[in-house]
Amino acid sequence: MSSADVSQEHSDETAESQEPAFGRRFILFHAVPSWLVSAILHLLLVALLAFWPLPGSQKSLVELLTETEEPVEVDEVEIKEFTPTDLQQFEDAEMTEDEFVVTDDSSFEEEMEIEVFDEFEKNETELEDPFKLTQVTPTSDMGFTSNSKTLDRSTASKKKMLKNAGGNEASEKAVLDALTWIVRHQLPDGGWSFDHSVGPGNFRNTPGAGEARQARNAATAMAILPLLGAGQTHLEGESRFKEAIRNGLTFLVNNQKREALPGGQVGGSFFEPEGNMYSHGIASIAICEAYAMTKDRDLLYPAQAAINYIVYAQDETTGGWRYRPRSGGDTSVVGWQFMALKSGQMGFLSIPPRTIGKAVQFLDAVQAESGAKYGYVEPGAGTSTTSIGLLCRMYQGWDKENPAMERGVENLSTIGPSKNNMYYNYYATQVMRHYGGDQWKKWNKGMRDYLVDQQAKNGNTKGSWYFEHGWSRRGGRLYNTSLACMVLEVYYRHLPIYGSKAAEEDFVLE
Repeated sequence: MSSADVSQEHSDETAESQEPAFGRRFILFHAVPSWLVSAILHLLLVALLAFWPLPGSQKSLVELLTETEEPVEVDEVEIKEFTPTDLQQFEDAEMTEDEFVVTDDSSFEEEMEIEVFDEFEKNETELEDPFKLTQVTPTSDMGFTSNSKTLDRSTASKKKMLKNAGGNEASEKAVLDALTWIVRHQLPDGGWSFDHSVGPGNFRNTPGAGEARQARNAATAMAILPLLGAGQTHLEGESRFKEAIRNGLTFLVNNQKREALPGGQVGGSFFEPEGNMYSHGIASIAICEAYAMTKDRDLLYPAQAAINYIVYAQDETTGGWRYRPRSGGDTSVVGWQFMALKSGQMGFLSIPPRTIGKAVQFLDAVQAESGAKYGYVEPGAGTSTTSIGLLCRMYQGWDKENPAMERGVENLSTIGPSKNNMYYNYYATQVMRHYGGDQWKKWNKGMRDYLVDQQAKNGNTKGSWYFEHGWSRRGGRLYNTSLACMVLEVYYRHLPIYGSKAAEEDFVLE
């Protein structure tokens, strides 16, 4: 109660205490006409009779009139199709929308605070309770392929996979230089910014700074992911990288917003205005990968909370995810959430099979040519969206011999790596690496050598990349460097989905 309410209440009590007792009790009968008093008494009598049990019955008139039959259970309807509410069209070759841009509506942040974060009353006592965790072993029943060694990035395994899969000394030097550039641009609070020019140090006066200063969670996760991809963690690895990762993870955990979700669970949101659900997906991958690699109990609850929020944010109708929780779906946002769920599975976190099933429903709705190509919010054939769709299908469990998979990979192989679209290269390179064979060898040589050649070699930009395309204007040099670095880590960042043969066969270095 406010101080004004307390003051008014006290004033009313004082005034009341000054009236004569007789006046307080009978003021109604002095002020109201006699006919109105009579009407009120008759109405009270009728109401009393309505609730009096009827002769021969134990129920009153009101109970009999309002009595209904038992509710009939209705089976859940399986949604096989959906009509996208967002009719935004995409060109065949590239995504024309900035991947992380939400909307030009200046009221977006205020709307989100009302519609999402204030939707559930926050009870501090409830939020302090332990998360409801169900430890599970990843199996095909979860809707994912089972590959428990996906996050094995030990030094011995890393060297072997680098050699067998097509990496070389030049690519590894490029990775090390990139990690050095990334760590050098960490901010004093432990996080990163896509605008790498902020913070202390003259070395920040370099071109290619991004504009999305409010997407701190996304920027921090984008910086952490290539560090984890190289096998570094906050518990093991080079001291400079360990410290950077630990400070970065601390930044993310401290900025994770706890939300009371339906069913009594607690969600941990990384949602932010300039990154929206992209930020949440990317940050969730970083937290879940760090936990899966280290089994650090300090990361267990934040990782499970991030997964819980993804489950909550899934759109019930489409099965997808978009900028706002439960607001439809697009393939780009779906890709990050799907990969976060996969990372959570590698950490043995609790993931409802229904969530994966609904996501597959979304993929079915945006696929073209029986699943060889994918659109954004409806069937299409964008290069980036097709790469995302195929990668999700691989993790869903599609066989390598699936005709749609074969056609999709052949289509990507024909298009080849992009000279400036690192978003497409990031997803497509993973698809080709998992698929293996001659198509991977051809793709790898072009992609690997191009990135090594294009990396900055001198000055403050040494170790970084910058390509003008799509979200580069907003994500800047950090965005490009992170994606390019992870492309060059693809040899050991994940084991091939299609068995050990592709991982063990000797790769002819050219």
